Amino acid sequence: MITPHRRPRIAVHKFSSCDGCQLAFLNLGEPLLALAESVDILHFAEAGPVDESADVDIAFIEGSVATSADAARLRGIRERSRHVVTIGACATAGGLQALRNLADSEAWIEGIYARPEDIDLMADSTPIAKTIRVDLELWGCPVNGEQVLGVTQALLAGHLPHVDHAAVCTECKRRQTVCVMVARGTPCLGPVTSTGCGAICPQLQRGCYACYGPAVQANVAALSSYLVDTGMPADEIARRLLFINNQAPPFLDAGREWQARVIQRSGGEETS
Repeated sequence: MITPHRRPRIAVHKFSSCDGCQLAFLNLGEPLLALAESVDILHFAEAGPVDESADVDIAFIEGSVATSADAARLRGIRERSRHVVTIGACATAGGLQALRNLADSEAWIEGIYARPEDIDLMADSTPIAKTIRVDLELWGCPVNGEQVLGVTQALLAGHLPHVDHAAVCTECKRRQTVCVMVARGTPCLGPVTSTGCGAICPQLQRGCYACYGPAVQANVAALSSYLVDTGMPADEIARRLLFINNQAPPFLDAGREWQARVIQRSGGEETS
């Protein structure tokens, strides 16, 4: 529980990311201003205050771990934070920069930099939970600002909130959105993706591309088989699964399997 004689303290930290999840927080507008009247936001470089070494009740973390310096800084944040909450795809599942985990990133560095030995880069770009204990993960690319606000209020009240991991298909039915796969034959990862975005893409007649990570009990194999039956090539299935949340186990495992099929069919030579 929060110490009663002082206001709760919050920090928002950035690691390897695009700042999109911090902007989602900022774009809350008036609700964020109302929150700021009841808490002390001690560190949030995107918004102004900078005090990364402050002890806080809730530390929100955007971005993945890419360097040894990142890992050391992250451990310090964990020691000074009562609760650690990851926000967004990069922090929860590596994000787009974790695509380098699937390639020879050392070869890229040697080909780009005159002195590659000076580049402090870990072998993989990893989610925050690979380095420290995380109390709660909020998915999305970007994260849902309203969800972040709700989580903040719940934690300050002394309990861990429930995060809905039902499939996007559930959200489509709630909103009476016509299924793009059934009505238009559009490939969609909604059946295996967590809701949280409000099913924005299907409402605009576009297929979901899994920005909110895997849904609970996601049957990725069944959906992949369906997409093959509709004519989607194996390499395209692999690319869709190994995209924004490529380090999430259900997507990573299935994506790797489809990659292996592509390599096998091409005679053992990996294709780009």
